[in-house]
Amino acid sequence: QVQLVESGGGLVQAGGSLRLSCLASGRIFRSYAMGWFRQAPGKEREFVAAISRTGGSTAYADSVKGRFTISRDNAKNSVNLQMNSLKPEDTAIYYCVADPNWPFIVSSAAYWGQGTQVTVSS
Repeated sequence: QVQLVESGGGLVQAGGSLRLSCLASGRIFRSYAMGWFRQAPGKEREFVAAISRTGGSTAYADSVKGRFTISRDNAKNSVNLQMNSLKPEDTAIYYCVADPNWPFIVSSAAYWGQGTQVTVSS
């Protein structure tokens, strides 16, 4: 089992930045690829970013490329999502996910956190 706890969400003005963190506990963190997806009210879940077990490979949704950066620290069992130049359309609940495979389909990942709310005001 892997437990995931997100933090760092909040309210920010358009153009601002937030840094989300996800702390993992349980089985060996470095055995899992990690990712983030989000869900806005009334919308489908959307892939945001993913990172391989070693951090050597990353993937991003086109909508966040150049603005968001995913990183991980295997010594601290954490994965982060640095979000810059935020837009109102980035408003959503952001979920941290973990999966033993790479690549993996974020929406069907093995383990999920409970989510953190990000709200971007215009």
